[in-house]
Amino acid sequence: MARFVLVHGGFSGAWIWLPLMDRLKADGHVVEAFDLPGMGNDHTSASEVSLDSYAARVCEVLAASSEPSIVVGHSMGGIVATQAAARCSERVAALVYVAAFLPMDGQSLVDLTKLPECDGEQVLGNVVVEGEPAVAVMPAAASRHVLYGACVEDVAAWAIARQCPQPVSPLPVAVSIPPGALNGINRYYVLCTRDRAIPPPLQRRMVAENPCADVIELETDHTPQLSMTNELAKALHQFATHSSAVAGRLADRKDRAQRC
Repeated sequence: MARFVLVHGGFSGAWIWLPLMDRLKADGHVVEAFDLPGMGNDHTSASEVSLDSYAARVCEVLAASSEPSIVVGHSMGGIVATQAAARCSERVAALVYVAAFLPMDGQSLVDLTKLPECDGEQVLGNVVVEGEPAVAVMPAAASRHVLYGACVEDVAAWAIARQCPQPVSPLPVAVSIPPGALNGINRYYVLCTRDRAIPPPLQRRMVAENPCADVIELETDHTPQLSMTNELAKALHQFATHSSAVAGRLADRKDRAQRC
């Protein structure tokens, strides 16, 4: 079985993965979720939050295991997971993007939201930016429609009650991927066809520009870990099986080459 390290997105925390974690653990996987700096139950000041601190936190979590892990990024977490993988690639077995931003070198989250395929997204028009350093707040009513539109009422209410402000400072910072840093790391994507936060056309463009080993589509909202938990768990299990098979074939080739 695989070790999954789950990276949450904006306005969120490790809590958003709880139902999925239970499902993956029941399948025999090792699963870990954590709060990014300044998010969830982490009380890092917004003035100390950056894309660098986000990526460093992911690499710290990955370093706790001697075996490479499958890193799963949701929404903004796709940016974070990519930057972390570029910095500690030896600890990453594969990258999975769940309704997530999938950047190329030099792209930021803000850059991706400016692409024409992002027209129709409903986050930027609803957030309220306040304070110094700036944080973005997603109102409850907008969250219900934009983030949790396919969730049952009690699940949506549970999630909305746990949302937190999102520090703005990491969002315009471009990902830096040194040449070859992600070589050998398979990428996978879960595309959500009813997503109002990252429109499906943008998800498709990112996949086209960053070829993935497999793409699974779910007819649901921006948070499939809550709205289609079992289906997302099956997708992740499928990706883990594929990634393990690829790793096994590569190891066999390496072994044969060394014996020749």
